[in-house]
Amino acid sequence: MTAIPFIRLHAIAVAAILLGGCAAGPAYQRPSTPEPAAFKEAPGWAPAAPADTLERGSWWTLFSDPILNELASQVEVSNQNVAAAVASYAQARALVQEQRASLFPEVGLNMSADRSGGKSVDTQGSYRLSIGGSWEPDIWGRLRASVNAASAGAEASAADLAAARLSAQGEVAINYFLVREADAQLALLATTIDGYQRVLKITQNRFDAGIVAKSDVLQAQTQLANAQGDQLTIARQRAQFENAIAILVGKAPSGSGLAAAPWTGAVPDIPVGLPSTLLERRPDIAAAERRVAAANEQIGIARSAYYPSIGLSGSYGTGGSKVSDLFSVSNALWSFGLSAAQSIFNAGATRASVAGAGAQHQVTVARYRQTVLEAFGDVENQLAAARILASQQVLRKQASDAADQVEAQMLNRYKAGQVGYSEVVLAQASALSARRALVQVQADRQATAVALIQSIGGGWKAGK
Repeated sequence: MTAIPFIRLHAIAVAAILLGGCAAGPAYQRPSTPEPAAFKEAPGWAPAAPADTLERGSWWTLFSDPILNELASQVEVSNQNVAAAVASYAQARALVQEQRASLFPEVGLNMSADRSGGKSVDTQGSYRLSIGGSWEPDIWGRLRASVNAASAGAEASAADLAAARLSAQGEVAINYFLVREADAQLALLATTIDGYQRVLKITQNRFDAGIVAKSDVLQAQTQLANAQGDQLTIARQRAQFENAIAILVGKAPSGSGLAAAPWTGAVPDIPVGLPSTLLERRPDIAAAERRVAAANEQIGIARSAYYPSIGLSGSYGTGGSKVSDLFSVSNALWSFGLSAAQSIFNAGATRASVAGAGAQHQVTVARYRQTVLEAFGDVENQLAAARILASQQVLRKQASDAADQVEAQMLNRYKAGQVGYSEVVLAQASALSARRALVQVQADRQATAVALIQSIGGGWKAGK
């Protein structure tokens, strides 16, 4: 190789490297989303802003239940859906490292040794030792776009992990509250059944004395049997909730259980002026936005096919018929190469690839915006439910207290012979229904509080 072509070859290589700052893809911009100035159900909140990296903390401690605290903490290490999300995140990070490796030269060491001979020829040896490398300069930004896409994918996987964790923790909390609601219902029914049994005994005595008809006894028996049937239904539901919790914390249902315990029914207050910036902490929003960024990079990767692919290669080595020749400078061999390839005609395949990447980008943008809209809807729904249920609990309590008084009065009047047993049955059924409705609204308030926490991406702290 003469000096002039060799210099020209180096000049081309240097120029290729300098062109590495060129990029075929569009610059990424976070898509705009419809963001209201405030939530309808909570006027005064600040406008939303990205905050998906804020610490969510152990939000379940807001309910002040040590058993729930223990169960929710087990989700992090034992839930299999979370474990799968952790593995997916690790896989995404490995892909980022793999794509970054393509930005650097690939170097290899080659060694070979051959011996040949025969009856009519002398034995001969051939030894070679060389080190070589190849590199594809990222002139059009294709490799960097691949790295950026992989990085965005890894960040989306991290958000998916956070979503899986939050979802599992929320499911544990809701099922736990359903267990405690069942305990409260069972305790309520146990008290009611005791009362029904006493009334049945009174009615049986009155029938035996010839004071009332047999129908009164049958009505009392029906009332008691129905309450006992309801008790068994609640017990079945409780077992299902308990098994669901076991699965969520990564345990076999047969080897775990929750003992009955008093139900506090605590519901954390929503702090006044809770900033809507917490909305942007929702991991599903973060994941959707990162997938938009990844799709944007795919456009650049597709566009890079319009430009030539350039590669550099070089090697240095020695060879000879003896091992000692490998260390002789006179036997040294070197090479340097530059390659370029460009598609001349592919029937519009590149154009179609670019169009497809652009369309996929629009899909991810639409999904991102829809995710944001649904997030705002979730918060509005849970805020409305929290407000309405709080008022409803007051009314349910009033109804339950009034029904209890009616039941007591009707029973006293029945004993005095002033009313028939049918009126007692109606009063008892109304009282039981009112008591159960009160328990139900208390459970609904706790479930709504969990849903609100999930809809804003985690817990909150006063003043933050």
